[in-house]
Amino acid sequence: MSTRSELYHCFGLGVVDVTRVDHEDGQTVFHARHRRERIVCPVCRSGSVICQGSVERPLRLPPIGKRKVTVCFTVQRVECSLCGGVRQEHLVFAEPYKRYTRSFARYVLDLSRIGTVKDVARHLGVSWDLVREIQQKDLERRRDQIDLKAVRHVGIDELAVGKAHRYVTVVLDMDSGAVIHVADGKGADSIKPFLRRLKRCGACVEAFVVDMGQAYPAAVAEVFPHVDLVYDRFHVVKLMNDKLSELRRDLQRELTEKRHKDVLKGTRWLLLKNPENLDPSKGECDRLQEALALNRPLATAYYMKEDLRRFWDFLDAPEAERHLDIWIRRAETSGIAVLKTMARTLQINRRGLLNWYKHRISNGPLEGFNNKAQLMKRQAYGYRNMEFYKLKLLTLHQTEVALVG
Repeated sequence: MSTRSELYHCFGLGVVDVTRVDHEDGQTVFHARHRRERIVCPVCRSGSVICQGSVERPLRLPPIGKRKVTVCFTVQRVECSLCGGVRQEHLVFAEPYKRYTRSFARYVLDLSRIGTVKDVARHLGVSWDLVREIQQKDLERRRDQIDLKAVRHVGIDELAVGKAHRYVTVVLDMDSGAVIHVADGKGADSIKPFLRRLKRCGACVEAFVVDMGQAYPAAVAEVFPHVDLVYDRFHVVKLMNDKLSELRRDLQRELTEKRHKDVLKGTRWLLLKNPENLDPSKGECDRLQEALALNRPLATAYYMKEDLRRFWDFLDAPEAERHLDIWIRRAETSGIAVLKTMARTLQINRRGLLNWYKHRISNGPLEGFNNKAQLMKRQAYGYRNMEFYKLKLLTLHQTEVALVG
């Protein structure tokens, strides 16, 4: 196979003429130029051009083994009589103003699937910034190809990205598991621009899965007033657990006898655990029963917490609604402040709770994605560029190999 054929078939350079090949300093340098019949303006594609000399443009190629490979391309400079500019001719195998070919960029992306930015840069003998630039350009291209028209069920949640309460809002297509948007901050202002864009795209959204805060439901109701809201089960149970923890702390502060305080001490996680997950061999069941026997309000709140978990186990919405109504009445007449507060919250958001039986979706996939995002951030020891981090989040769901770092 001739050198010209090697550059054509192995490196995708098209039809070129090789003038010289140098082997020096542990690298191979091909000197080449275009084999062309006519030269056109790279902007307006006009053939009315005047040649204004040429320049040498070195471009990195994928290595051969561990040997660095470069093509030093002779690029013609042309002056266009129509648009009046003096420019270099267009190279189909390289981006304008870049020092590498498209085949080298693809090779970097392939290596990035199994190595960190630092590892890939060290292996190829290039800068860390060059590898990140290639990755970021590919991520931006994939972001622009996201199709929003087919979205039917949407999950929205925030993700902590650093200290000082820094957050991003993550939007997930619940049917495909794809991340379709990442926005700075959390709350209504961070999500409204995307919701408007989603509406302009003509997406027939059927439901949004959100937490029980005020920000995301208010933003969704403003842009999609007739779309169902589904309150996520995880956040509802977490809110009830927080109320139970608050009651335990109040009761422990009110106790005067040291013996009773010792009984309640360290029982927080026993109260929050599901009964089926308690370990009898460690005495967790006995310790829990001792704490519940010590204080009747704590026992009432604990069993009410367990009864609330049954809301999602019914076969249809009418049975679940009856269960919810009974739970709310019992909480209101319990005389326990935290249960009364929880009852008011559930009463206000009852429609979003019952919508679960209509769509049967939750933010479980999004919570799993958040864990994966935190793992990616820890293994990279953080990200210096927030835009790059957001782009990585957009394609994290497509990861098929173990995260490296």
